[in-house]
Amino acid sequence: MNATNARPDSHRVVVLGAGYTGMYTALRLAHRTRGGGVRITLVNPSGRFVERLRSHRIAAGQELAHHKIRDLLAGTGITFVEGAATAIDPAARRVTVDGTAPLDYDTLVYALGSAADTGAVPGADAHAFTLDSPDSAGRFAARTTELAASGGAVTVCGGGLTGIEAATEIAESRPGLRVALISSDEPGGMMGAGARTYVRRALDRLGVTVESGSRVAKVLPGAVELADGRTVRSDACLWTAGVTVPPLAADAGFATDARGRIVVDAALRSVSHPEVLAIGDAAAVRMAWGEIHGACQSGVPTAQQAADTIVRLLRGKPVRPFRFGYVHQPVSLGRRDAVIQFTRADDTPRRAYLTGRAAVAYKELVSGSPLVVYRLSRRMNVSANFFKGGRATRRPAL
Repeated sequence: MNATNARPDSHRVVVLGAGYTGMYTALRLAHRTRGGGVRITLVNPSGRFVERLRSHRIAAGQELAHHKIRDLLAGTGITFVEGAATAIDPAARRVTVDGTAPLDYDTLVYALGSAADTGAVPGADAHAFTLDSPDSAGRFAARTTELAASGGAVTVCGGGLTGIEAATEIAESRPGLRVALISSDEPGGMMGAGARTYVRRALDRLGVTVESGSRVAKVLPGAVELADGRTVRSDACLWTAGVTVPPLAADAGFATDARGRIVVDAALRSVSHPEVLAIGDAAAVRMAWGEIHGACQSGVPTAQQAADTIVRLLRGKPVRPFRFGYVHQPVSLGRRDAVIQFTRADDTPRRAYLTGRAAVAYKELVSGSPLVVYRLSRRMNVSANFFKGGRATRRPAL
């Protein structure tokens, strides 16, 4: 996007993806350009806004509020297109969307996020469930309902925060099941020793069997085969180990990294196509302390940066570099317990962590905060980047 040639009275912005990042970019940009003639189009395959931070609860059979994207956009002037983006033509600045006419853009915000990487291990794509959508999580919940009455066995593959949340939630909600958490490393290995110990005690208390130290080699119809040759019975497998991004950006010819994420500059513009901004899981973002990993905690601040960068360019102002640092690793352990590991800017653990009821309240506040920010953003500028990393992000990325 060329700031000197931008025409705010006719500038077309297309945002691909209405998850945590795409939704916030569109809402913040709409408020900041209100009355300026900027036309914003938000594209998403589904009409439902999905709270990915709570998807593990759907997998455990719990009902969550149904938020319609059109309701969240009401009164903003944003056009919503329900459909999947299937191709991008950067030369023509055009996006092809299933079931609709092509969309032309002056600025494109690429916020397509990520999905569970079920292609990394044989059989995972055919025999494992994921948390990628309410439908897939709901199918897993329906299966576990059937299994609970007969004492069936469930496996959760992946010992990161999502896997821990899913295993504990399922074990608490479905006491008739045998739940196993399979991880190549110790569950919660990114946390400090105290928080890891607390997680392990919660897993033990809820009866979750932990299989750690051996990676999954294959997912079978009724079992998970480990690399050491052992098999773990699995009447239903939930896959939370690793993520992948859509191939759309690489197929379009944008500069991408080895994982298919768009490589961006300090202001989150594509290094090969500066009229494209990439945010959230779809972007390869580097800070001075290292590379940002996918999480709502880091994704929403990238959305704020994208909206503000577009506004500055439209107004002929120089862009500002993105600054961000991690604050915490919040993980629920069922409905009545949680642990919050506080971190340094680079996401390494500090000594401090929070547990019990205070941690439950903290986690619920964190999980519910995006919707609060969205609703406020329709009327005012609301910052979602509370901690910019301090001294750790004041120097440029290497």
